[in-house]
Amino acid sequence: MNLARVIGTVVATRKTENLPTTRLLVIQPESPAGAPEGRALVAVDLVSAGPGERVYFVRGREAANAMANPENPVDAAIVGIVDAVRQVDRTPADG
Repeated sequence: MNLARVIGTVVATRKTENLPTTRLLVIQPESPAGAPEGRALVAVDLVSAGPGERVYFVRGREAANAMANPENPVDAAIVGIVDAVRQVDRTPADG
Protein backbone atom coordinates (compact mmCIF):
# COMPACT_ATOMS: atom_id res chain seq x y z
CA MET A 1 0.00 0.00 0.00
CA ASN A 2 1.02 3.56 -0.65
CA LEU A 3 0.22 6.90 0.97
CA ALA A 4 -1.05 9.93 -0.98
CA ARG A 5 -3.00 13.17 -0.67
CA VAL A 6 -6.11 13.95 -2.74
CA ILE A 7 -5.31 17.01 -4.84
CA GLY A 8 -8.13 17.06 -7.40
CA THR A 9 -10.98 15.36 -9.19
CA VAL A 10 -11.47 14.07 -12.71
CA VAL A 11 -14.71 14.72 -14.58
CA ALA A 12 -15.35 12.13 -17.28
CA THR A 13 -18.62 12.23 -19.19
CA ARG A 14 -17.88 8.87 -20.80
CA LYS A 15 -16.23 5.90 -19.09
CA THR A 16 -15.96 2.20 -19.71
CA GLU A 17 -19.09 0.28 -18.72
CA ASN A 18 -17.10 -1.36 -15.89
CA LEU A 19 -16.87 2.05 -14.14
CA PRO A 20 -20.36 3.56 -14.52
CA THR A 21 -20.64 5.47 -11.22
CA THR A 22 -17.07 5.36 -9.93
CA ARG A 23 -15.42 8.63 -8.83
CA LEU A 24 -11.96 9.39 -10.12
CA LEU A 25 -9.57 11.48 -8.00
CA VAL A 26 -6.13 12.95 -8.63
CA ILE A 27 -3.72 11.92 -5.88
CA GLN A 28 -0.15 12.94 -5.06
CA PRO A 29 1.91 10.08 -3.57
CA GLU A 30 3.64 11.00 -0.30
CA SER A 31 6.27 9.67 2.06
CA PRO A 32 5.12 8.64 5.57
CA ALA A 33 6.35 12.07 6.73
CA GLY A 34 4.05 13.78 4.20
CA ALA A 35 6.61 14.90 1.59
CA PRO A 36 5.48 14.58 -2.07
CA GLU A 37 7.02 11.61 -3.89
CA GLY A 38 6.86 11.09 -7.62
CA ARG A 39 4.16 12.16 -10.04
CA ALA A 40 0.47 12.66 -9.36
CA LEU A 41 -1.90 10.01 -10.72
CA VAL A 42 -5.59 9.26 -11.15
CA ALA A 43 -7.17 6.64 -8.88
CA VAL A 44 -10.62 5.17 -8.45
CA ASP A 45 -12.15 6.33 -5.14
CA LEU A 46 -13.63 3.38 -3.24
CA VAL A 47 -13.96 5.12 0.15
CA SER A 48 -15.49 8.56 -0.58
CA ALA A 49 -12.29 10.51 0.06
CA GLY A 50 -12.33 14.29 -0.21
CA PRO A 51 -9.97 17.03 -1.34
CA GLY A 52 -6.95 17.42 0.93
CA GLU A 53 -7.47 14.10 2.71
CA ARG A 54 -4.61 11.68 3.17
CA VAL A 55 -5.38 8.25 1.75
CA TYR A 56 -3.76 4.93 1.07
CA PHE A 57 -3.99 3.29 -2.30
CA VAL A 58 -3.00 0.15 -4.16
CA ARG A 59 -1.79 -0.23 -7.72
CA GLY A 60 -1.80 -2.85 -10.44
CA ARG A 61 -3.75 -6.08 -10.04
CA GLU A 62 -4.54 -5.27 -6.39
CA ALA A 63 -6.43 -2.17 -7.56
CA ALA A 64 -8.52 -4.15 -10.04
CA ASN A 65 -9.24 -6.81 -7.40
CA ALA A 66 -10.51 -4.12 -5.00
CA MET A 67 -13.42 -3.42 -7.37
CA ALA A 68 -16.70 -5.34 -7.41
CA ASN A 69 -15.88 -6.57 -10.92
CA PRO A 70 -12.18 -7.53 -10.98
CA GLU A 71 -12.26 -7.60 -14.81
CA ASN A 72 -11.77 -3.85 -15.19
CA PRO A 73 -9.08 -1.47 -16.47
CA VAL A 74 -8.28 0.07 -13.04
CA ASP A 75 -4.59 0.62 -12.29
CA ALA A 76 -4.87 2.57 -9.00
CA ALA A 77 -7.56 2.47 -6.30
CA ILE A 78 -7.99 4.43 -3.08
CA VAL A 79 -8.84 1.84 -0.43
CA GLY A 80 -8.64 3.81 2.83
CA ILE A 81 -8.57 7.22 4.49
CA VAL A 82 -5.61 7.79 6.81
CA ASP A 83 -6.29 9.07 10.33
CA ALA A 84 -2.68 9.06 11.52
CA VAL A 85 0.75 7.71 10.65
CA ARG A 86 3.10 6.68 13.44
CA GLN A 87 6.62 5.61 12.64
CA VAL A 88 8.46 3.36 15.03
CA ASP A 89 12.24 3.60 15.23
CA ARG A 90 13.62 0.16 14.68
CA THR A 91 17.21 -0.39 15.54
CA PRO A 92 18.88 -3.70 14.82
CA ALA A 93 19.14 -5.96 17.83
CA ASP A 94 22.66 -6.41 19.19
CA GLY A 95 24.19 -9.62 18.03
